[in-house]
Amino acid sequence: MRVLSGIQPTGNLHLGNYLGAIRNWVRMQDDMDSDSQCFFFLADLHSITVHETREQRIRNVREMAAALIAAGIDPDRSVLFNQARVPAHAELAWILNGTARMGWLNRMTQFKDKAGKHREGASIGLFVYPVLQAADVLLYQATHVPVGEDQKQHLELCRDIATKFNTDFDVDLFTIPDPIIPKETARIMSLRDGTAKMSKSDPSDMSRINLTDDDDTIAQKIRKAKTDPEPLPELAAALEGRPEAANLVGIFAALTGRSADSVCTEFAGQGFGAFKPALADILIESLRPIRQRFETLKTDGAQLDSLLDKGAEKARAAAAPTLAGAYDALGLMA
Repeated sequence: MRVLSGIQPTGNLHLGNYLGAIRNWVRMQDDMDSDSQCFFFLADLHSITVHETREQRIRNVREMAAALIAAGIDPDRSVLFNQARVPAHAELAWILNGTARMGWLNRMTQFKDKAGKHREGASIGLFVYPVLQAADVLLYQATHVPVGEDQKQHLELCRDIATKFNTDFDVDLFTIPDPIIPKETARIMSLRDGTAKMSKSDPSDMSRINLTDDDDTIAQKIRKAKTDPEPLPELAAALEGRPEAANLVGIFAALTGRSADSVCTEFAGQGFGAFKPALADILIESLRPIRQRFETLKTDGAQLDSLLDKGAEKARAAAAPTLAGAYDALGLMA
């Protein structure tokens, strides 16, 4: 079993990233047997579809590496690296551009969402972003890829590209990856709008809990989080139509490993004046060790670069046979 997943290094991790993905990465890493391996990468080649200065991109990559390690990713047990240190990602993406079809990419809903009304002004990189994602996965013969609802379509495209390449060139080069949908995937919503995902792109910092927030900031954000005047019910099903209330209960449940029903039962009949302080306390205690380790790690850029270099060396070795196989299949390396 070989698991691969990546994250774009565009600013601080927030609670949604942690509970929705990173915590599951750590669990997968910890559950791996000796014959299995996890590859986790910082998608800095993907990040060039958004304008950033050179200094900002370097800082983002280092700080994201520090945040992942602080959250529990162990560079000695998992392969942790950034794409740019492994040129095979870009090479295989270009090769797969010859296999992917315009019609397939035109159906990608994320491009339509991100480009919006400015489709003609969007970069080519944003349009072919899913092909680079396919290269990320196929390069390492990944057997499994953790996916959320917003990435299912991209994994299907990856599988289509792999199947077509293998068929077109009569090879058995690319492993067809299967999705992993973790049993306990928490969908964390904005603290200001329970119908929108928590996001680092939201202009309001009050909409999210950053993993770098100090204790007082976390408490303040939970205190000011949008709710409603109704008390909490005995069962979570009764939260239907109350997205902000359901979100806070879901965060409490995810952090404590309990069911939403169990949380509701504990606080049944009480208002958010009682619930919010309890939630803030749990958040503070859960995130404090991550924040403290992150603050220590992020100050040593040389150490972070060294860890990413070591991970990239392992990644390059794992990627080389697949890239050579693709060149050979195309007759580019006789």
